[in-house]
Amino acid sequence: MKILIDVNLSPKWVAVLEEAGRQAIHWYRVGPQNAPDHEILSYAKSKGYVVFTHDLDFGAMLAATKADCPSVIQVRTQDVSPQHLAPLVLSALNQFEGYLEEGALVTVDEKKSRVRILPLVR
Repeated sequence: MKILIDVNLSPKWVAVLEEAGRQAIHWYRVGPQNAPDHEILSYAKSKGYVVFTHDLDFGAMLAATKADCPSVIQVRTQDVSPQHLAPLVLSALNQFEGYLEEGALVTVDEKKSRVRILPLVR
């Protein structure tokens, strides 16, 4: 699984994810920091990445477009530092890996992680 880290998360996440056996790259390595979210989502889709973000707009875009990819992992906590969140994020990646490979929105917060299968429909 390849993970594209959004600009609103620290580049330090690359090392955390790679140490856990994941291929990861931060958006600043591939695109402008002021790129709109739809550009990041499009890049992730075209290159086979899962987007890792603290931005709820990605879930809204997936729902609005009824997209079946790319998968998105969104964190919903105040402290998004790797030191604080790494255990929760890595656990969610392991727990929901199959879903992420097929197309899913995974939400991680301090109390629980949950998955919604793409496309998002009500």
